[in-house]
Amino acid sequence: MSVDLNLLVVLDAVLEEGSVSAAARELHLSIPATSRALGRLRRALDDPLLVRSGRGLTPTARALALRPRVHALVQEARLLTAGTAAADEVSTLRRSFAVLADDVALALLPGRLLAGIRADAPGVTVRFLAPDPARGHGAALREGLADLELRVNARRDPDLRGQGLLRDQLVGIVHSGHPLAASPVTAEDLAGADHLEISDQGELTGPLDTLLAARGLHRKVVASVPTVLAALLTLLDSDLVAVAPALLAARHAQPLGLHVFAIPVPLKGIRVSQLWHPRHDADPTHTWLRTCISETTRIVETTRIVETARISETTPAEA
Repeated sequence: MSVDLNLLVVLDAVLEEGSVSAAARELHLSIPATSRALGRLRRALDDPLLVRSGRGLTPTARALALRPRVHALVQEARLLTAGTAAADEVSTLRRSFAVLADDVALALLPGRLLAGIRADAPGVTVRFLAPDPARGHGAALREGLADLELRVNARRDPDLRGQGLLRDQLVGIVHSGHPLAASPVTAEDLAGADHLEISDQGELTGPLDTLLAARGLHRKVVASVPTVLAALLTLLDSDLVAVAPALLAARHAQPLGLHVFAIPVPLKGIRVSQLWHPRHDADPTHTWLRTCISETTRIVETTRIVETARISETTPAEA
């Protein structure tokens, strides 16, 4: 059986975006054209691939199994058409890249990423910069002040390129002596605790409040901090509860003596993406850096799957 590569591009986008309409926007196709392509794939693979779940679509077991292979094939095809720096060119490359990264992306990727870059391109340096909210979304990329941006839950921007890298669930964190560390946590338990919100803008509410309110519950947020790592350190000396990405929580929980538990309401996770300006599309060394980042996130993704399973087994969420 042969499958048109263009259909795999559609499948990759639909699985990444979670909806036909979002995939159509990403690919600059009409929704009917995207739906027809998905229909051809369903017939070719003899599987529905995505099924209706509430207001969204949920991948089937076959689609989940195909997702990493399809994504790798699509990325490889894009690299073949865009061109990449040859190995000998990379090894002698002398270039500095400026990468904007918020605190979650900065905590997840740079260590592994820099190890790979130092091995392949010792002449390359990477300057990680903190985003400046006052400048506006994507301004540094448009103005050439940054080569790439790693962002959590990046919004769509028609004049920037983007690639989804990693998804992660959110979990609750407390110090090991906290009452919520003793047994599986219910929605009532979670609402009854005092909370520490993580927000670089100082916001004291978020999606968790909406989910709790739907159950007639309300939580008390007593403070906010701008970064996840600041929140983890704050929890060491307080009886507060914080909600953070599972990968970061799992990495730091044991050394800091913190306890991680599953959130007992269907809280949407996060998505880490890399963004760049179209002027870099045909730049082989820029393409090489994006590939390094993409490959690094595959390693992180494997860790995420293991940690998600471990958290789910040890602290089951409320049904």
